[in-house]
Amino acid sequence: MQSVAQALENLKRNTAHPLLSQLGELFTRAGHEIALVGGPVRDAILGRAAPDLDFTTSASPDQILTLLKPISQATWDIGREFGTIAAQIQGEQVEITSYRADSYDKESRKPTVEFGDNLEDDLIRRDFTVNAMALRLPAMTFVDPHQGLRDLLGKTLRTPTAPEISFSDDPLRMMRGARFTSQLGFEIEPLTFEAMCQMKDRISIISKERIRDELTKLLLSENPTPGLEALVDTGLAELVLPELPALKLEMDEHHHHKDVYQHTLTVLSQAIDYEKDYGLEKNLVLRLAALFHDIGKPATRRLELGGAVTFYHHDVVGAKLAKKRLTDLRFDNDTIKAVARLVELHLRFFGYSDQQWSDSAVRRYVRDAGQELLQLHALTRADVTTRNQKKSDRLAHAYDDLEERIKVLAQQEQLDAMRPDLDGAQIMQILNIGPGPDVGKAYNFLMELRLDEGSLGFDEAKKRLLVWQQSQ
Repeated sequence: MQSVAQALENLKRNTAHPLLSQLGELFTRAGHEIALVGGPVRDAILGRAAPDLDFTTSASPDQILTLLKPISQATWDIGREFGTIAAQIQGEQVEITSYRADSYDKESRKPTVEFGDNLEDDLIRRDFTVNAMALRLPAMTFVDPHQGLRDLLGKTLRTPTAPEISFSDDPLRMMRGARFTSQLGFEIEPLTFEAMCQMKDRISIISKERIRDELTKLLLSENPTPGLEALVDTGLAELVLPELPALKLEMDEHHHHKDVYQHTLTVLSQAIDYEKDYGLEKNLVLRLAALFHDIGKPATRRLELGGAVTFYHHDVVGAKLAKKRLTDLRFDNDTIKAVARLVELHLRFFGYSDQQWSDSAVRRYVRDAGQELLQLHALTRADVTTRNQKKSDRLAHAYDDLEERIKVLAQQEQLDAMRPDLDGAQIMQILNIGPGPDVGKAYNFLMELRLDEGSLGFDEAKKRLLVWQQSQ
């Protein structure tokens, strides 16, 4: 654990950037205050690289823009209504925001924007004390009115003001607290955690888009598990991601099965470990698929005689539920389709270890996975959480074999560009028909032949097509 002296030395060393001096002198000469604030200050103390530099100032948005234009390669005022001007300066992305004192009313999904007039009031409206520290420029004076450094060194998440006030002002801070447990490895202070439990229903005023973005940041952290557990334990997940706590299925003394909730968290963790193997680092589609792969189980669980438990078709049901949830959270269509496809396919492999597939089955596996084949490889391997080492080894060897067969067939048949031997124009010419549904039917017939038998060549494909036409 760092000492206070070490932490402040880190801050001094990691903020020794000429840009800070330049901005400090620029704004001070114009009669304004400016300070580095929030995440960059926190990360400088922790020795982490901050993706952007955030500043707060007494200047208005118009004054910020006037000062920045002469020294910037580019400026953006897309956040002007919230007091924020972004710019590219000396190769760095910076955001400078006027002092703020805004909050949410009880019903609105958007904050009421109110500009403040001093740094201390700006800091108290921030989410957690570890993000409520600042560095006044150009003097490089450390400002910490809410003991953020103490909490940073203690790895504690605490709100600058009473948590009930903070979470009422901006309910998304509750989800942000869960995210920081994953990103920073911090724990939520008990009174703050209790407030999250008590005020969870207020998250309903936050837009789906903001909830989506916060969930995405959580999932793309190095270890999403603590954050997801915080969402479940506070009850927030019941409102923003109800499929996750629903995996905590009750079990009785007669019917036993794997703990689906813990299994899901393990699969997510293992999928992240496999990302590097497949060149998929920080892959949102894979992580969402791992999180959702078993969400069809609660709806399909059947308790059988003799203590058996079945989840027939949970893959298909889960794909539909995943599509519904991701649509509700305003994810883009490509992400929704990819995640739903992976959830639907995640069980496909598990018959392979019992009986080796035909080449036709391997081709269909590749065709159905499409562009998500690598994600399917990672998800399928991650879904093996058995403690039976022999079973685990058998499944791993079987998947090794399947991947090798895909590789061999891909070299032989160009599986990544699998098409029938005849295209639409050739089909119309051979059958002497014009555009219409019959062309699609013929194309699908030839595609099935391609999957079953591999490439037939033009002449054989034409012959089969004519025979098929007669059968119609």
